[in-house]
Amino acid sequence: MQQHGVKSNQSGIEELGIKNAANVYWNLSAPELVEHTINNKQGVLSSTGALMCDTGKFTGRSPKDRFVVKDAETENTVWWGDINIAFEPAKFDALMEKMIASLEGKDLYVRDAYAGADPNYQLKLRVINTMPWANLFCHNMFLRPEVSELASFDPTFTILQVPEFLADPEVDGTRQSNFAIINFTKKMILIGGTGYTGEMKKGIFSVLNYLLPQKHDVLAMHCSANIGKEGDTAIFFGLSGTGKTTLSADPNRPLIGDDEHGWTSNSVFNFEGGCYAKVIDLTEEKEPQIWKAVKFGALLENTRFAEGTRNVDYKNSEVTENTRVAYPIYHIDNAVEPSVGSIPKNIFFLTCDAYGVLPPISKLEKGQAMYHFISGYTAKVAGTEVGITEPQRTFSACFGAAFLPLHPTKYAEMLGKKMEESNVNVWLVNTGWSGGSYGVGSRMKLSYTRAMITAALEGKLDNVNYEEQPIFGVKIPSECPDVPTNILNPKNTWENKSEYDATANKLASAFVANFEKYADYANDEIMAGAPKAMANS
Repeated sequence: MQQHGVKSNQSGIEELGIKNAANVYWNLSAPELVEHTINNKQGVLSSTGALMCDTGKFTGRSPKDRFVVKDAETENTVWWGDINIAFEPAKFDALMEKMIASLEGKDLYVRDAYAGADPNYQLKLRVINTMPWANLFCHNMFLRPEVSELASFDPTFTILQVPEFLADPEVDGTRQSNFAIINFTKKMILIGGTGYTGEMKKGIFSVLNYLLPQKHDVLAMHCSANIGKEGDTAIFFGLSGTGKTTLSADPNRPLIGDDEHGWTSNSVFNFEGGCYAKVIDLTEEKEPQIWKAVKFGALLENTRFAEGTRNVDYKNSEVTENTRVAYPIYHIDNAVEPSVGSIPKNIFFLTCDAYGVLPPISKLEKGQAMYHFISGYTAKVAGTEVGITEPQRTFSACFGAAFLPLHPTKYAEMLGKKMEESNVNVWLVNTGWSGGSYGVGSRMKLSYTRAMITAALEGKLDNVNYEEQPIFGVKIPSECPDVPTNILNPKNTWENKSEYDATANKLASAFVANFEKYADYANDEIMAGAPKAMANS
């Protein structure tokens, strides 16, 4: 077994039982990994110098194939169910043994890295890949130690990612041939049968979502964050399509991070060292920061070139709609390094309400904030399907249910506690419809949404009058700079007021029905934040 690169003197991969690999490449630089990928004929360079690779059969995460080992550590702490699917410890051990045996004679790429920009809460990682471009993903997405730190590096958690290894469900206890399994006792993540690199990123996010709240009283969050000139941090929560990436990318406010953060007693810090951005329909006008970041060292996944060129055709979705780019955060000019900010002054819950019911901006009290945090609501429009005009409701607890090992109320109660301690403002921002539901009304102008967020950040909504929306109970400002006053209360924008009330009642009922599964765990203050349907409307 030939070892190359800068290797730790403290711990190797032999401790895992890996002893018969061919070449083991430790902590290669981005250019070296690009070279290995091209030499292996696993990728090509685009016209901007980015490496373009295909992830194979899987072009996204496979939530039904994500497991957590159920043992003495996790039995009474993990929120078991469809999101955290239990896996037997003995099955894990047997599967890991088979995976390690499959590595005989293969070249391996090993990377030591950190998760967590705050040194007080850093998780030391080791990732073992069989594909150099997957190791480049980890170079870009996790935090990169100094070369001087590598000799003494001793990881806390290890990822073994072998896309070509296929499980036998009948023997191995998986659902099908692909799997991602977290073992909190052994501090291992096994990923096989899938080349989708996001499984590694979200595996470590799930680990931090488990460890930080329980062991360190740090709230782990699926959000983006930026910071103003006065050192004021803002956090943006929102599901896909709500504008989270666009609205947090502000030329006047440096970016802390775009996806995963922790909130301590005195800071907000990025878990990651890079960004994993969707690039479908990417244009320089819409997303200039992402556009400029697609250069040498970046990893494009499942994209295609325009015919006869090496220019990426971002409109092309023949492989998947979920085309992606992974790049280190230093590819963004406007990024904070280290990726740490003060505790937040403003939190924005972004929703794209296709029903046109929720106000474009409203203020939430503590109980409402916890309730909406657990609900994690947005609504998607039907798209191009013929004959479908009804919006599709989506609820995802804490705006990231797929990555929560603990019960959502645990995170919501932590949010409530931190709200009390920091006197933070929480805003519900609807980037969706106004003047009627999808098909009747129109999408809120981005310029208005930006103006409302800017007003909140600059304190210009602190001293205006507010009125209460009767069904959801949220507080609507009476005025906002650079925004027409008549659009602030959504009911005013509907021609048929009784139809607005009926639609609002319908949405309120959907919130209540979704929350039933959490109600037994939620405290009275959270439950008081629920919407209240109006009679005879």
